[in-house]
Amino acid sequence: MKHGQSIDRRMMDRQFERCAMQTKKVIVLPYDSAWKTAFEDIRAELDAALGNLAIAIEHVGSTSVVGMSAKPIIDIDVVIPDYTVFDDVVQRLAQIGYTHEGDLGIKDREAFKYTDKPHLQKHHLYVCPQNSAELHRHITFRDFLRENPDAVQTYSAVKETAAERYPDDIDGYINDKSPCIEELYKRCGLK
Repeated sequence: MKHGQSIDRRMMDRQFERCAMQTKKVIVLPYDSAWKTAFEDIRAELDAALGNLAIAIEHVGSTSVVGMSAKPIIDIDVVIPDYTVFDDVVQRLAQIGYTHEGDLGIKDREAFKYTDKPHLQKHHLYVCPQNSAELHRHITFRDFLRENPDAVQTYSAVKETAAERYPDDIDGYINDKSPCIEELYKRCGLK
Protein backbone atom coordinates (compact mmCIF):
# COMPACT_ATOMS: atom_id res chain seq x y z
CA MET A 1 0.00 0.00 0.00
CA LYS A 2 1.09 3.52 -0.61
CA HIS A 3 1.47 5.56 2.56
CA GLY A 4 -1.72 7.59 1.97
CA GLN A 5 -3.68 4.43 1.23
CA SER A 6 -2.56 2.89 4.55
CA ILE A 7 -3.85 5.90 6.43
CA ASP A 8 -7.10 5.85 4.43
CA ARG A 9 -7.57 2.13 5.13
CA ARG A 10 -6.96 2.67 8.86
CA MET A 11 -9.45 5.52 8.89
CA MET A 12 -12.03 3.35 7.09
CA ASP A 13 -11.40 0.45 9.49
CA ARG A 14 -11.74 2.80 12.48
CA GLN A 15 -14.97 4.26 11.11
CA PHE A 16 -16.26 0.75 10.44
CA GLU A 17 -15.50 -0.40 13.98
CA ARG A 18 -16.88 2.74 15.66
CA CYS A 19 -20.00 3.36 13.60
CA ALA A 20 -21.10 -0.03 12.39
CA MET A 21 -20.07 -2.04 15.38
CA GLN A 22 -20.72 0.62 18.01
CA THR A 23 -17.95 -1.02 19.98
CA LYS A 24 -17.95 0.02 23.61
CA LYS A 25 -15.65 -2.68 24.97
CA VAL A 26 -13.08 -4.54 22.91
CA ILE A 27 -13.45 -8.26 23.57
CA VAL A 28 -11.58 -10.80 21.47
CA LEU A 29 -12.27 -14.50 22.07
CA PRO A 30 -10.62 -17.68 20.80
CA TYR A 31 -12.31 -19.25 17.77
CA ASP A 32 -15.69 -20.80 18.53
CA SER A 33 -17.14 -23.37 16.11
CA ALA A 34 -20.63 -22.17 17.12
CA TRP A 35 -20.01 -19.05 15.01
CA LYS A 36 -20.57 -21.08 11.85
CA THR A 37 -23.96 -22.28 13.12
CA ALA A 38 -24.84 -18.75 14.23
CA PHE A 39 -24.11 -17.52 10.71
CA GLU A 40 -26.24 -20.29 9.18
CA ASP A 41 -29.17 -19.28 11.42
CA ILE A 42 -28.88 -15.65 10.35
CA ARG A 43 -28.43 -16.60 6.71
CA ALA A 44 -31.59 -18.74 6.77
CA GLU A 45 -33.65 -15.79 8.02
CA LEU A 46 -32.11 -13.43 5.44
CA ASP A 47 -32.51 -15.92 2.61
CA ALA A 48 -36.19 -16.47 3.44
CA ALA A 49 -36.78 -12.70 3.35
CA LEU A 50 -34.66 -11.82 0.32
CA GLY A 51 -35.21 -14.80 -1.95
CA ASN A 52 -33.74 -14.27 -5.40
CA LEU A 53 -32.79 -10.62 -4.73
CA ALA A 54 -29.53 -11.85 -3.20
CA ILE A 55 -26.87 -13.52 -5.32
CA ALA A 56 -25.10 -14.76 -2.19
CA ILE A 57 -25.02 -14.30 1.56
CA GLU A 58 -21.40 -14.40 2.68
CA HIS A 59 -19.95 -14.99 6.13
CA VAL A 60 -16.99 -12.61 6.27
CA GLY A 61 -14.77 -11.22 8.99
CA SER A 62 -12.79 -13.08 11.60
CA THR A 63 -15.64 -15.32 12.81
CA SER A 64 -15.69 -16.88 9.32
CA VAL A 65 -12.14 -18.21 9.63
CA VAL A 66 -11.57 -21.46 11.53
CA GLY A 67 -9.00 -20.94 14.26
CA MET A 68 -9.19 -17.12 14.20
CA SER A 69 -9.64 -15.21 17.43
CA ALA A 70 -12.40 -12.63 17.00
CA LYS A 71 -14.88 -10.29 18.52
CA PRO A 72 -17.97 -12.55 18.90
CA ILE A 73 -19.97 -10.69 16.27
CA ILE A 74 -20.90 -12.29 12.96
CA ASP A 75 -20.13 -10.15 9.88
CA ILE A 76 -22.36 -10.77 6.88
CA ASP A 77 -22.28 -9.41 3.33
CA VAL A 78 -25.45 -9.84 1.28
CA VAL A 79 -24.40 -9.70 -2.36
CA ILE A 80 -26.81 -8.15 -4.86
CA PRO A 81 -26.37 -7.81 -8.64
CA ASP A 82 -26.45 -4.00 -8.54
CA TYR A 83 -28.37 -1.09 -7.06
CA THR A 84 -31.43 -1.68 -9.27
CA VAL A 85 -32.72 -4.15 -6.65
CA PHE A 86 -31.56 -2.20 -3.61
CA ASP A 87 -34.89 -0.52 -2.78
CA ASP A 88 -36.59 -3.93 -2.79
CA VAL A 89 -33.83 -5.31 -0.55
CA VAL A 90 -34.29 -2.44 1.92
CA GLN A 91 -38.05 -3.08 2.03
CA ARG A 92 -37.70 -6.82 2.57
CA LEU A 93 -35.07 -6.36 5.27
CA ALA A 94 -37.31 -3.79 6.97
CA GLN A 95 -40.07 -6.43 7.14
CA ILE A 96 -37.80 -8.59 9.32
CA GLY A 97 -36.53 -5.79 11.56
CA TYR A 98 -33.52 -4.24 9.78
CA THR A 99 -33.06 -0.51 9.19
CA HIS A 100 -30.79 0.91 6.50
CA GLU A 101 -28.06 3.15 7.97
CA GLY A 102 -26.40 4.25 4.73
CA ASP A 103 -22.87 3.41 3.62
CA LEU A 104 -21.23 4.85 6.76
CA GLY A 105 -18.55 6.37 4.57
CA ILE A 106 -17.61 3.19 2.68
CA LYS A 107 -18.69 3.21 -0.96
CA ASP A 108 -20.82 0.29 -2.16
CA ARG A 109 -21.25 -1.23 1.31
CA GLU A 110 -24.65 -0.44 2.80
CA ALA A 111 -25.00 -1.02 6.55
CA PHE A 112 -28.12 -2.23 8.35
CA LYS A 113 -28.92 -2.24 12.05
CA TYR A 114 -31.57 -4.30 13.78
CA THR A 115 -33.57 -4.48 16.95
CA ASP A 116 -35.32 -7.35 18.70
CA LYS A 117 -33.41 -10.36 17.40
CA PRO A 118 -32.62 -12.22 20.64
CA HIS A 119 -32.88 -15.53 18.75
CA LEU A 120 -29.81 -14.62 16.66
CA GLN A 121 -26.21 -13.94 17.64
CA LYS A 122 -25.10 -10.33 17.50
CA HIS A 123 -24.16 -9.52 13.92
CA HIS A 124 -23.36 -6.81 11.43
CA LEU A 125 -25.23 -6.84 8.17
CA TYR A 126 -24.04 -5.21 4.96
CA VAL A 127 -25.45 -5.23 1.45
CA CYS A 128 -22.96 -4.88 -1.39
CA PRO A 129 -23.33 -4.95 -5.16
CA GLN A 130 -21.31 -7.79 -6.67
CA ASN A 131 -18.73 -5.37 -8.12
CA SER A 132 -18.09 -3.64 -4.77
CA ALA A 133 -14.43 -3.05 -3.90
CA GLU A 134 -15.25 -3.52 -0.22
CA LEU A 135 -16.92 -6.88 -0.90
CA HIS A 136 -13.84 -7.91 -2.89
CA ARG A 137 -11.62 -6.91 0.05
CA HIS A 138 -13.74 -8.89 2.54
CA ILE A 139 -13.80 -12.04 0.40
CA THR A 140 -10.13 -11.86 -0.63
CA PHE A 141 -8.93 -11.38 2.95
CA ARG A 142 -11.26 -14.10 4.31
CA ASP A 143 -10.17 -16.61 1.66
CA PHE A 144 -6.49 -15.78 2.17
CA LEU A 145 -6.80 -16.36 5.92
CA ARG A 146 -8.71 -19.62 5.41
CA GLU A 147 -5.83 -20.91 3.29
CA ASN A 148 -2.96 -19.65 5.50
CA PRO A 149 -2.99 -20.99 9.06
CA ASP A 150 0.26 -19.17 9.84
CA ALA A 151 -1.43 -15.85 9.06
CA VAL A 152 -4.40 -16.84 11.25
CA GLN A 153 -2.09 -17.62 14.16
CA THR A 154 -0.17 -14.35 13.75
CA TYR A 155 -3.25 -12.17 13.32
CA SER A 156 -5.06 -13.87 16.22
CA ALA A 157 -2.13 -13.18 18.55
CA VAL A 158 -1.97 -9.54 17.46
CA LYS A 159 -5.72 -9.08 18.00
CA GLU A 160 -5.65 -10.73 21.43
CA THR A 161 -2.73 -8.54 22.54
CA ALA A 162 -4.35 -5.39 21.15
CA ALA A 163 -7.60 -6.17 22.98
CA GLU A 164 -5.69 -6.67 26.23
CA ARG A 165 -3.83 -3.39 25.78
CA TYR A 166 -6.87 -1.36 24.70
CA PRO A 167 -9.99 -2.93 26.21
CA ASP A 168 -11.83 0.42 26.26
CA ASP A 169 -10.17 2.18 23.31
CA ILE A 170 -11.27 1.06 19.85
CA ASP A 171 -8.88 3.50 18.17
CA GLY A 172 -5.93 2.12 20.13
CA TYR A 173 -7.04 -1.43 19.30
CA ILE A 174 -7.27 -0.66 15.58
CA ASN A 175 -3.97 1.22 15.49
CA ASP A 176 -2.22 -1.62 17.30
CA LYS A 177 -3.36 -4.27 14.82
CA SER A 178 -3.11 -2.11 11.66
CA PRO A 179 0.54 -2.95 10.81
CA CYS A 180 -0.30 -6.66 10.89
CA ILE A 181 -3.35 -6.14 8.67
CA GLU A 182 -1.35 -4.11 6.19
CA GLU A 183 1.30 -6.82 5.97
CA LEU A 184 -1.36 -9.51 5.46
CA TYR A 185 -3.05 -7.36 2.81
CA LYS A 186 0.26 -7.24 0.92
CA ARG A 187 0.55 -11.02 1.15
CA CYS A 188 -2.91 -11.55 -0.34
CA GLY A 189 -2.61 -8.89 -3.04
CA LEU A 190 -4.78 -6.19 -1.49
CA LYS A 191 -3.17 -2.80 -1.91
